[in-house]
Amino acid sequence: MSGRREILLHEMGLGPVWKLRQALRVPAPPLSADLPSAAIVETPAAQPSPADLVLDYAAAFEGGDDTFAEPDFGTAVEPVAAADSRREIIMRMDWPQLREAVADCTACALSGTRRNTVFGVGNPSAPWMIIGEAPGAEEDARGDPFVGQAGQLLDAMLLSVGLQRSRDVFIANVLKCRPPGNRNPEPDEVARCLPHLLRQVALVKPRLILLMGRFAAHAMLETDASIASLRGRVHQVAATPAIVTYHPAYLLRTPLDKAKSWEDLVFARATWRGLQSLSGDPISTA
Repeated sequence: MSGRREILLHEMGLGPVWKLRQALRVPAPPLSADLPSAAIVETPAAQPSPADLVLDYAAAFEGGDDTFAEPDFGTAVEPVAAADSRREIIMRMDWPQLREAVADCTACALSGTRRNTVFGVGNPSAPWMIIGEAPGAEEDARGDPFVGQAGQLLDAMLLSVGLQRSRDVFIANVLKCRPPGNRNPEPDEVARCLPHLLRQVALVKPRLILLMGRFAAHAMLETDASIASLRGRVHQVAATPAIVTYHPAYLLRTPLDKAKSWEDLVFARATWRGLQSLSGDPISTA
């Protein structure tokens, strides 16, 4: 491709432009009296549209590989299929592989602003699983979820129903990286990070899931309903009973809703005891 055409395409916002690996050499008609009729020119065949280039470029980075391979225009690249393939790979990982995949993940832009990934803590065989939204500043600094004041409040909430963080629950977030300035998670960030969380749920095999906060409820229940409308009911996440309640960080800002959160915990404990009774398991103190 001529330098002049590259400049024109760049000014039109149609870059980046990749050249074919091998130019097609075909006879071209005479362009002027000074140019022989058998002159050889480069004639790219079936060049993809700029939109196709962008999709190919994005698909090349789908797996978070640090090494970029030039897109092959001879084979159509389907971004949806690539995303499905990535999810299938994640859903076959064991704990060490999953932890390493989260630590090395570059699937979204948050990988460029994080200090640490926040994988999760607790008992990997716990009967309860707690799912929050996204790491905050302290979580990003320490690499653990629910630390600082929100973590202290969560520990107190768990103790109020007879649960201990290290023994009875596994805690994870929808996002494993902190959004800058603690902004709300973007839909694309949630979509790219969610397979990690779904694999954690599959590995823990909890008997009950507690969804804390709007984004946790929306991501796991695939709904945009309000927390108020989701509370007080038993939902299903991967065939596991799930209870929705407020996030501890929200309760720190809105302490009057702590009473509602206590109601949710009592409801979750009653649901848990009912599950134990149905399964014939010994009734715990929780």
